Amino acid sequence: MATQPNAPVLLGRRGRLELDEVLAALIVDGRISAEDAKLLRQKARPQRAVRNVIDVHPLVLIANAEVLDRSEPVRPLSLERLTQWLADKAGLAYLKIDPTKIDVARVTQIVSQAYAQRHRILPVKVTPEAVHFASAEPFEAAWAKDLAPMLRRDIVRVVANPIEINRYLAQFYGVQRSVQMARDGAENSPGALFNFEQLVELGKGGEIGADDRHVVNIVDWLLQYAFEQRASDIHLEPRRDSGRIRFRIDGVLHGVFELPPAVQNAVTARIKILARMDVAERRRPQDGRIKTRSAGGARWSCASR
Repeated sequence: MATQPNAPVLLGRRGRLELDEVLAALIVDGRISAEDAKLLRQKARPQRAVRNVIDVHPLVLIANAEVLDRSEPVRPLSLERLTQWLADKAGLAYLKIDPTKIDVARVTQIVSQAYAQRHRILPVKVTPEAVHFASAEPFEAAWAKDLAPMLRRDIVRVVANPIEINRYLAQFYGVQRSVQMARDGAENSPGALFNFEQLVELGKGGEIGADDRHVVNIVDWLLQYAFEQRASDIHLEPRRDSGRIRFRIDGVLHGVFELPPAVQNAVTARIKILARMDVAERRRPQDGRIKTRSAGGARWSCASR
């Protein structure tokens, strides 16, 4: 009588995960039935036609079908539960990405965005001894062997939600690129701090100059990021060497990002404009309000002081 293979044997045979092998492993583990697997394959067909790679990750396809977890029938197989299961099968730690605990400026210096996207990895922590990378492809590890000698550090791999990896890849590298370009612009133009305010004043009569687009991107990201993290306050704290941005979440302040002083001043000026405050006033306290929309279309507003 033939014996059933263990779930780990079924996974990662070609490195990158495939839907059929993930379904087979879930059946072996008693998380879905053979009938569930058949239904999942049928539902996955139209989604697999989508060219965006993250949309066709097997865990995303399975989670989108909202089938019940046979080990706990009252709960669906959510993407987070599937990610935890995959981490266990791979023998790696599971990570729920908390962006407020990631030093974005530091991790984005480790590898380029193109490299990270090609291998579907997200650097999440850097220490003198090791670099921690989140991945949803735990059986594809050749990149780690290549990277370790280049970085002269150990590579620690963890498993995380593939959609979150994709989202934070775009956010982290996008905001860091905007910060760098804004800083380069400030360094190349000694009057950049004043030029930004002048551009905003000119913009009231028509269009704002293109030179401030990176600062606009930073502020847009900052407001959206605060909304996603359910922050009650955004603190912009100027310091001599670098400006610090912190969010208050559930009563606790969390460091989010550090900006070069020139960029922080421009970001502050941009926020003043959005809040209809006097950009030139730097001593007297002012009150303002910003109204905007989230990525999902929800309207929200925040007070500025």
